[in-house]
Amino acid sequence: MKPNEARNLTTEEIRLEIVARREELLDLRFQASVGQAGNPRRIREAKREIARLLTIAAEKENA
Repeated sequence: MKPNEARNLTTEEIRLEIVARREELLDLRFQASVGQAGNPRRIREAKREIARLLTIAAEKENA
């Protein structure tokens, strides 16, 4: 998700996206530990998406 797309979401939608990304990250980490990771770079991307969403959520709360 691009930052502009995330900024157009409501606070509740952002929180739901964060929860979904964290679940995805958990699944990716489990797959990597078992050795079935299809795309190991996706772990890094998921972490960055979570951080991006958290930053945008904080910006909205402070505004």
